[in-house]
Amino acid sequence: MNSQETSSRQAIIEACLRMNAAGINQGTSGNISVRQQDYLLITPSGIAYEQLQPESITCLALQPGAVPQWQGPYPPSSEWRFHRDIMLARPEVHAVVHLHPVFCTALALNRRAIPACHYMVAAFGGEDVRCAGYALFGTAELSQQVLEALTARTACLMANHGMITLGESLEKALWRAVELEALAKQYVHALQLGTPVLLSAAEIAAALRQFVGYGLQTPPIPQALASNETRD
Repeated sequence: MNSQETSSRQAIIEACLRMNAAGINQGTSGNISVRQQDYLLITPSGIAYEQLQPESITCLALQPGAVPQWQGPYPPSSEWRFHRDIMLARPEVHAVVHLHPVFCTALALNRRAIPACHYMVAAFGGEDVRCAGYALFGTAELSQQVLEALTARTACLMANHGMITLGESLEKALWRAVELEALAKQYVHALQLGTPVLLSAAEIAAALRQFVGYGLQTPPIPQALASNETRD
């Protein structure tokens, strides 16, 4: 295990603790994965986040197949399949966050997408945040539903289940998870007041253009660090 992988494993643990502390997840219901070249690191199944150590994180082969190889003291999250399939289909994705936050899940229980009710919808790549169709957790059918809902998007809701956000980094995926739950909360409250006024296609298009370079930014890697990583 090299230093970069150790850092990634620790970052996953810290992200798990942060998302529970922020109230966007409960218990061990969420899971996180991070790309590592030809494999991914993913939270293990059913282990309390407070008990996780870097060596507890499961290593899963990033290859197609019904049962990919994995290494670690614990089996991978039961949702390993859509984590693996998203990364195979989306090479630009570095991290996947799956949670069951209250307001996103409330909308998902009604199989309701989030429309263009706020310009922050553009933070997820389009004019809405889709709700993936229902399928049993951990199945190939669920993975396919999720992939379809994530087409040209960095987030989706999951019918009768929860939500997923993607990121070019773990920080970006977690930032999107927080923003998506905030947006879902705003939409749910707006529905209680009446029918929210939706932005037009032109207004959303303008927001999408504005979102280039907006939101959480990944600081550039210092040249000396980049050189060290190249040699590592």
